[in-house]
Amino acid sequence: MGSIDRYIFRTTLASFALVLVSLTGVIWITQALRGIDLMTSQGQTIITFLGITSLVIPALVLIIAPIALMIAISHTLNKLATDSEIIVMNAAGFSPFRLFRPFFYATCVVALMVAFIGSYLAPDGMRRIKQWDAEITADVLTNILQPGRFAQLDQNLTIRIRERQPGGVLAGIFVDDRRDPKERVTIIADHGTVLKNENGSYLVLEDGNLERFEAGKRDPAFVAFVRYAFDMSKFSNRGRDVALGIRERYLWELISPSENDPVFKQLSGQFHAELHDRFLAPVYPFAFAVLTFAFLGTPRTTRQSRNFSIGGSIVAVFGLRMAGFACSVMTVKTPSMALVQYSMLFGAIAVGLWMIIGGIVVEPPAALMEAINRSNARLARLFGRPATA
Repeated sequence: MGSIDRYIFRTTLASFALVLVSLTGVIWITQALRGIDLMTSQGQTIITFLGITSLVIPALVLIIAPIALMIAISHTLNKLATDSEIIVMNAAGFSPFRLFRPFFYATCVVALMVAFIGSYLAPDGMRRIKQWDAEITADVLTNILQPGRFAQLDQNLTIRIRERQPGGVLAGIFVDDRRDPKERVTIIADHGTVLKNENGSYLVLEDGNLERFEAGKRDPAFVAFVRYAFDMSKFSNRGRDVALGIRERYLWELISPSENDPVFKQLSGQFHAELHDRFLAPVYPFAFAVLTFAFLGTPRTTRQSRNFSIGGSIVAVFGLRMAGFACSVMTVKTPSMALVQYSMLFGAIAVGLWMIIGGIVVEPPAALMEAINRSNARLARLFGRPATA
């Protein structure tokens, strides 16, 4: 790789990294705000909140990376054109296809990153989110027990807390336990905390009173305690086993799913659609890079407008991506639509390469330019200004 190639390669990847981080950060914030109830209503710490919401980042990068590459290539080509470097390189004997080589190297790096994220990192993050969310949802002490509400955890077990205080302290705890037909236990405690260890989950009550009313006895027994552990393991361990969805499957699990998998039996069409999406994910960066360079990579003088080419590249790239989404949805019920998606992507790459090799300059049609000039002249006459030649 020569010095010019290294310069373009570094510039493209640096722009790509900046755009990727910026777009991912903005979209991640919008997604993270949806999970703010983890801290407000479910009493989770900010570490848990950030941990769960950050696991969605690989899935976001999987979609954003090709778009960020397109923006990075557009920025690099515009910079080269503004400084007249493309003109100089073309005069020195660089063909458009030769100039595309460092952009191709950068695209290979992005494609490898997307392939790794799509096959392992994104599904791994999604399954961690699902497992973590199941644990939080299953944890009665942080989800079901809401301040000021009576929560019936079992047929004859009711618990209420007055409020949650900083540091995970539960204040004003009331427990009514009638699960044993031979006795009824009522507990009132000033405050308590949650203790989890290898033996289970416990609600540790402090500074309270316990009233035990045994069947066959006239008077209840009162016990004042400083510290009392109430076993909650039966309830806090509910729902730990979660069923993995399609997005939580690794690539090799989509390629050869188990025949006894209930999800595969019920949603085999979605399995195949997701598998094709994973295969095509590394192809999108190449398609976007080729189309962007085909519109913007040919030499132009500083007097030639690039606005039409920039607009054309944006329309082509986003049109291809939207068509890909549509084909993915239709593949669920019509497997042959996957072939349409493959043909569309590789056809776009072939057309783009043909334009690059042929040095085709994308310019607006002459009829369109004449219509625009006539419209400008009419506007100038309307506002009383002489039309410029």
